[in-house]
Amino acid sequence: MIKNYFKVAWRNLTRNKVSSIINIGGLAIGLACVMLIGMYVKDEIGYDRFFKDAQRIYRVNIHEKMGLDEFITAHTPPPVGAALVSNFPEIESYVRIFKPGDEVIHSVVNGRKNSFTEKKLLSVDSNFLQFFSYEIIAGNRATCLSGPNSAVLTARAAKKYFGSTDVIGRTLTFDEYSKPFVVTAVIKDLPEQSSLQFDVLQSNIGMPPIKRFSWSWVWLQTGTYVKLKPNISTDPANIQKLMARFPAMVRVQAADAFRRVGQPFDEFIKKGGKYDILLQPLKDVHLYSANIGNRYFPQDDIKYIYIFSAVALFIILLACINFMNLATAQSAKRAKEVGIRKVLGSERKSLMEQFLAEAFLYTFLATSIAIFIVVMSLPAFNQLASKSLSFINFLNLWTVGGLLLIVTLTALLSGSYPAFYLTSFKPVTVLKGKGDFKSAGSGFFTRNALVVFQFCVSTVLIICTFVVYKQLKYNQSKDLGFSKENVVVISDADRLGTSEESFRQELTKVPGISTASISTGCPSHLSFEDTYIPEPDVANSSSPDKNVDVVSYMVDESFVPTLKLKLVEGRNFSKDFADSASVILNETAAKMMGWKDPMGKHLKYPGSSYINNFTVIGVVKDFNTESLHEKVMPFALFYTKSRAYRVAISYITARIRPGDYNKTIAAMTTVWKQFRPDSPFEYSFMDEDFDSLYKADQTMGKVFGTFSFVTIAIACLGLLGLAMYTAERRTKEIGIRKVLGASVESIVTMLSKDLLKLVIIASVIALPVAYYAMSKWLQDFAYPTNMDWWVFGIAAFITLLIALATVSFQSIKAALTNPVKSLRSE
Repeated sequence: MIKNYFKVAWRNLTRNKVSSIINIGGLAIGLACVMLIGMYVKDEIGYDRFFKDAQRIYRVNIHEKMGLDEFITAHTPPPVGAALVSNFPEIESYVRIFKPGDEVIHSVVNGRKNSFTEKKLLSVDSNFLQFFSYEIIAGNRATCLSGPNSAVLTARAAKKYFGSTDVIGRTLTFDEYSKPFVVTAVIKDLPEQSSLQFDVLQSNIGMPPIKRFSWSWVWLQTGTYVKLKPNISTDPANIQKLMARFPAMVRVQAADAFRRVGQPFDEFIKKGGKYDILLQPLKDVHLYSANIGNRYFPQDDIKYIYIFSAVALFIILLACINFMNLATAQSAKRAKEVGIRKVLGSERKSLMEQFLAEAFLYTFLATSIAIFIVVMSLPAFNQLASKSLSFINFLNLWTVGGLLLIVTLTALLSGSYPAFYLTSFKPVTVLKGKGDFKSAGSGFFTRNALVVFQFCVSTVLIICTFVVYKQLKYNQSKDLGFSKENVVVISDADRLGTSEESFRQELTKVPGISTASISTGCPSHLSFEDTYIPEPDVANSSSPDKNVDVVSYMVDESFVPTLKLKLVEGRNFSKDFADSASVILNETAAKMMGWKDPMGKHLKYPGSSYINNFTVIGVVKDFNTESLHEKVMPFALFYTKSRAYRVAISYITARIRPGDYNKTIAAMTTVWKQFRPDSPFEYSFMDEDFDSLYKADQTMGKVFGTFSFVTIAIACLGLLGLAMYTAERRTKEIGIRKVLGASVESIVTMLSKDLLKLVIIASVIALPVAYYAMSKWLQDFAYPTNMDWWVFGIAAFITLLIALATVSFQSIKAALTNPVKSLRSE
């Protein structure tokens, strides 16, 4: 019987080639999109699950409130891990990581010296490879990081530096260290699903900042992970109970550190401060850290997983709806078949099984084509989503089972309505040619509702695409308070050592460079953040008595003109003044200090061991140093001679004149080689650095754009099906109207207007839905774009235009049909 079902299904498929191609093509595209998005989602949710004991590992986060600023960060103080292990028996061990920044590393192969700028260098505790179960190719897991000058390489790094993975005992020279490093282990290249990414490991034992700040609970620069003992429950409620005991420990352990920086811990808490230790499951780190600060490694947002999953669901629903509409469009042809089968004794159950068998056949063929589409389009999708997905790696028992489930559900969903609808015809009325299938009301609401749903989803996605791209364009064009165009950033200027100023001066002699500056940070890159105490303003009774958290750079007198910052009050730093105890604030900082007139006011910095009292000499217009997701922070510029704090990183920014950029860069390279011949010259453009901050948003825009096209294509196939149904149902009417003199235009209008009304209804429904969805998305931006009315108008117009083209094709075809054939067909 089943064999007969599929034999009949195959005959119907080959008999109706056009509708079969449309049916299978729509399902194939829908299933291919679902597979691609499914592969993306599977990859994202699989991060860090390959580690042994992953369920027992937690990242330590700090929830802190300093002054008026409150935040959660993954950067922790050096002593927190040891304090947790010694005070809480539930915690078995801890490990710390520290990212020291880019390092020039030299190796010697066959007498030839090779130099590379290593951007994936990580300093870790000696138990790192015992804590995290990365696969080791060579070396001892327990002892490979026990020495201050030990180095562990990934297989990729070993090949880069030495051309081989057999490198145990070979030496590397780090620019920052006088003694060479010995390679003690080689590990397998890291899985992409590791939230920790590195190529070279060195030991924290030899890391100067870790030693220097080993006492500090306010120096938040290390990452800390802890592992619970095997017998401890990882139930969230139990973890909450454990975290509830942390504050008492912090009050004791952090007291000395806070006192050393002039801020007693109890006083800090009384002033509204907060310093809580949180535990975050390792498996949640990649997707559930959107609001957790982390400068070390990129993190994704679970929100995008929900969005892409919803898009996948809507696409497959649209493909199924498309199948239903095309099936009902063929109802007139199938009705007599159903009537004859019923007269000959077929039960409704067997007829339903026949139509479901057809749906399974169509879906099976569509799945085969979908797999081919996925394999062929995967490279483009990887580029779109910034992934390295492999279809072979995607396949396993669970994913194959899931795919079969999706295929089965798709077949049932797409085939159920036609099966119920077509088998409901009464044989007597059908064979007389008066069947309900010809009635205008038969299935009217269901079919029309399906079309409305299709175009509602399509319009929503088109609007979302427009809004995303509008926000991205706004990000690029918004006045950031400084000029980021034509600015070259050298982010490793600290390699120049004491020659930084000499190098800067030589750069200014290059014809293509107008100005150059040295600073400890620059927009879109790292900055320093700490708490400052503003001088009380006797003239302002509302002056805050709380400390203020301020982000800052130490800069020279060329920084303001190089970035074209706008002074609204006071003056810039100058060699003509003794500015080592001077500070320039942005407007937000000046306002937050509570001063009516900030000029001449004093700002105390308890964390400085050199100068801790600074005089305000100027105020600059607010400028964005991070993406527009973040609000402008209270910001300060200290003079480089102030030595207000110690940082190991230095930047040189150079404003180049428009013209031959390649010639200017070549001249800069020449100057660099005069000072550091053994170190590669690396640079970036500041506007490109800013664009990279919106990588996730750009990916979302591309995905929305691609799948908006897919949904509108599938929806048009469904509309084409309904147009075919309408033309088929009104064949006799069209013939009579043509005989009576009706024009082709009037017939096209008659056939199209009802369907276009559905598209207009879909657009009306889509507008508030899209507005709500994008309002939620734009809330993530501190500076969102406006959702202008024309965005919604253009999206609705595009949808209507595409629908009109689709309907007109079938309507014109029906209107041009010979009326003799139309009347004879009845």
